[in-house]
Amino acid sequence: MLSAQRRDILLDRLRRDGRLVAREVAAELGVPEDMVRRDLRELAAAGLVQRVYGGALPVSTATADYAARRSVATESKRRVAARAAELITPGCVAILDGGTTALAVVEALPRDLRATIVTHAPTVAVALAELSEVTIELIGGRVFRHSLVATGAAALEAVGRIHADLFLLGVTGIQAEAGLTTGDREEAAMKRALAAHAGDTFVLGSEEKIGAASAFEVLPLRAVSGVITDATGAARDSLAEVGIQLLGA
Repeated sequence: MLSAQRRDILLDRLRRDGRLVAREVAAELGVPEDMVRRDLRELAAAGLVQRVYGGALPVSTATADYAARRSVATESKRRVAARAAELITPGCVAILDGGTTALAVVEALPRDLRATIVTHAPTVAVALAELSEVTIELIGGRVFRHSLVATGAAALEAVGRIHADLFLLGVTGIQAEAGLTTGDREEAAMKRALAAHAGDTFVLGSEEKIGAASAFEVLPLRAVSGVITDATGAARDSLAEVGIQLLGA
């Protein structure tokens, strides 16, 4: 069997099953496990899969650049954002992550909402300026261009002074085994710090993120209060099976 044929089979299996175990696929194809692992390395280098221990997971489409992500799963993001906005109640202090789903959350908030919203995303802060009764706290730092959020030492230091009721967390991958992942190490550290300073953390889980994975872990699923999602199918079911609370959108 040619290597191109094997790679096509691997991609088909990944689309069908949502994950690949190198040992199992090698046995099915009658080839050495090292050969399958080499194929997975080549697919990962091409950005077609996300390698994990023992195999691979679907790569997250949410790792595209900011402009491109604005057109990905827009209806799913609106549904998730509408449900997430309900969690920001009058008088609360909420942390809102960056990203396109976070912007949709701002759009879904009541125009007369009285609350304090903390964010490290300049784009989110600008959108919040339309809500005249919301107090906006903007965390500064080095701007990570992929998500247009502040990261780095200055941003992490500022987080230490925050005590919020709620954090609405954005990630690029939500998968039962890999947990909550994103594509940048420093951004992952910033998200962990924000979660550590909130009473509850809920994940914004639009459909393209469910079952996918990225390179850097943000948090294990057990570390958050729940995932807000409108996704259906086996990937969503696997989240329920590990005991994570799913808030339907």
